[in-house]
Amino acid sequence: MRLHGLRVLATGALLLLGLIAAARADDQGTSPRLQEEIWALPLPLPMFAYLIRPLGDGPFPLVIMNHGVSLPPRDRSFFPLVEFRDAAMWFARRGYLVVAAVGTGYGAAAIDIPERGLYGPFFSKIGKCANPNFLDPGLAVAQVDLWIIDYMAAEKRTLPEGVIVVGQSAGGWAAIALSSLNPPQVKAIITFAAGRGGRVDGKPNNNCNPDRLVEATGAFGHTSRVPMLWLYIEDDTFFGPALSKRMYEAFIRAGGRAEYHLLPPFGDEGHFLIGSPDSIPIWSPLVERFLDSVR
Repeated sequence: MRLHGLRVLATGALLLLGLIAAARADDQGTSPRLQEEIWALPLPLPMFAYLIRPLGDGPFPLVIMNHGVSLPPRDRSFFPLVEFRDAAMWFARRGYLVVAAVGTGYGAAAIDIPERGLYGPFFSKIGKCANPNFLDPGLAVAQVDLWIIDYMAAEKRTLPEGVIVVGQSAGGWAAIALSSLNPPQVKAIITFAAGRGGRVDGKPNNNCNPDRLVEATGAFGHTSRVPMLWLYIEDDTFFGPALSKRMYEAFIRAGGRAEYHLLPPFGDEGHFLIGSPDSIPIWSPLVERFLDSVR
């Protein structure tokens, strides 16, 4: 098990993680063997990241995965090290090196110091629903993505171009924000249930300010030209079909490039589709076709 950047001490759990990865890869028969690692990234805001890749030194094409947001400090304190392990493995088996960073403001210290988690300040608040700031939190995580791209390329573990960014929920919103910057290294962006301000006070279909969210989506669309695939789910109670279609229409009308799909209901809450291994047969054909189209 190899850790980079801050050289955090490896534990037996990390060794076990690698053994599990090798076993799962072997189960796939012809699939490549995979290496799972935990890296400490010495970015301007240092953070831990889950990394999975085919065996070998690379360089590999890079996939960055952005996770969602937990607003309550207690929820952030128990945030998992990796949310989308099976989805990350799907990309790794296709030759990508996948980096899924744990955002700043998450970790055990978030309980005692609500605005400073184990990995640094939490900067994803959108403010009051009467006047939410949807733009800046998305752009903040987009900047982290750019730092990761530059760092991994400097380590010579990934190719400097052809990056794919995948995001779920607020992580998908950050990916839309990133598209508005048109970084030349990024060739495609894939979002699952992207948005901000969903389920205020935990109430289903109770978005913070849907009109402002649509307006902000259009603002990103004015400058976005990166090819994108947007996947939403019928039984998503954070960003339901009516709202996601309004967001898409505003984005396209402003000049953005995106392909929109509304997937059938999944489980008890479609918002978390990408986190389930059972969802891979549902979304993977769309992702494969999209990636083939942007080569």
